[in-house]
Amino acid sequence: MARTSRVLGGLALGVTLALPGMALAQTDVAPTYSKDVAPIFREKCEACHRPGYIAPMSLQNYTESRPWARSIKNRVETRQMPPWHIDPAVGIQDFQNDRSLSQVEIDTIVRWVDGGAPQGNQADLPPAAVFADDDVWNYAERFGGPPDLIVRSTPHTMPALSQDHWWKPKVPTGLTEDRWVRAIEIRPSTVEGRRITHHALAMLEQEEDDPETIAQASGLAAGLLMEWAVGKEGEIMRANSGKLMKAGSNIDFDIHYSTAGEEITSSVELGLYFYPKGEEPKHRQVLSLWMGIDGGPGNLLLPPNEVTTSQMFHVMKQNGRIENFQAHQHLRGKGMQMTAITPDGRSRVLSRVSDFNFNWHNNYVYADNAAPLLPKGTVVEIQAWWDNTSANRSNPDPNQWVGWGDRTVDEMAHAWVNVTYLDDEDFEAAKAEREVALAETTDGGEQ
Repeated sequence: MARTSRVLGGLALGVTLALPGMALAQTDVAPTYSKDVAPIFREKCEACHRPGYIAPMSLQNYTESRPWARSIKNRVETRQMPPWHIDPAVGIQDFQNDRSLSQVEIDTIVRWVDGGAPQGNQADLPPAAVFADDDVWNYAERFGGPPDLIVRSTPHTMPALSQDHWWKPKVPTGLTEDRWVRAIEIRPSTVEGRRITHHALAMLEQEEDDPETIAQASGLAAGLLMEWAVGKEGEIMRANSGKLMKAGSNIDFDIHYSTAGEEITSSVELGLYFYPKGEEPKHRQVLSLWMGIDGGPGNLLLPPNEVTTSQMFHVMKQNGRIENFQAHQHLRGKGMQMTAITPDGRSRVLSRVSDFNFNWHNNYVYADNAAPLLPKGTVVEIQAWWDNTSANRSNPDPNQWVGWGDRTVDEMAHAWVNVTYLDDEDFEAAKAEREVALAETTDGGEQ
């Protein structure tokens, strides 16, 4: 009997010793496309990587994805894709629209490729992604239908071969009463138009009760409703804030077109979702153009074969909540940083784009409990840097002096920043509400 016990004990010990090795072997098994990789592609890649959209290839199934496995590994490992250029080492990292890959997701894709990129069991595939048709607006489902008002630019024909064009038509809104805007979208009106439309500005022209204050806040008179560029979905105002459009207002479009090798005629559509009549938000939001060039555009001059930096300071005349950060530069632009220096002398980097890419004008929208609350008198520094050397692969000619201008081969440096302005009472209330929300998150693990 004792002998039997010793044998069983040895077997039990053998099983126990074998388990860690078995677990290790299981973790070494390569992820499969169906079970592990496809869900990542669904959530972070397919919006662009599907037929008819801006990506060069589709990644909607295994057959389409497998030939690109090595390239995919390189792009995600170096964080070139998905395009998300916020520096993860500094500044705010909590965004509403974060489409970057987590380190776990990157490691999964890398291990999948290194393991031979197996397909796996097709029964493990997630449901197919459902995307809005080209004729459906991004926010239609959220707001129960298409925009309340669509303002279209007059059509413009771009030749097959040409210098870049800037099309600047003025279009009346047709509004007969003041309305508050809660969401905005801009899009090329045709699928072909996406090929030639680099960016589009929709500026609001209207009479203001206090035009000087609005001009100081935005730098653009009545202000810019929205700037659209490749990769940008739209803008949604936070609760109890919006943009005011007045009766009799006009939209001044500023649209940048470039050639696509064939003649294309298109226009741009501005879609506006209004607050219901009688429901007025308390706070007015203004889109500001905060320059990063000391002394203004005329002072920008990039020497050949050099890296150049510049900065400009903006004083907040009112308390405000910073809603987003969107850097704008051209081919030689490499980065931009937004820093807040509060009246008590403290300095805080809000956001930094360390690897700007002209093909992706990302708008980084802060999460509700991360959007900076800055008191009146805060100095906001916008710092920019350019690489006009041969090390910059996007540089068309490192031997050229480069100044400010609208052409792609010229340069710019400004941040598009939406600011919701608050009076002293509302500002203090917002700070108190933020402290409670953050305390609940930290102490109780709940939002």
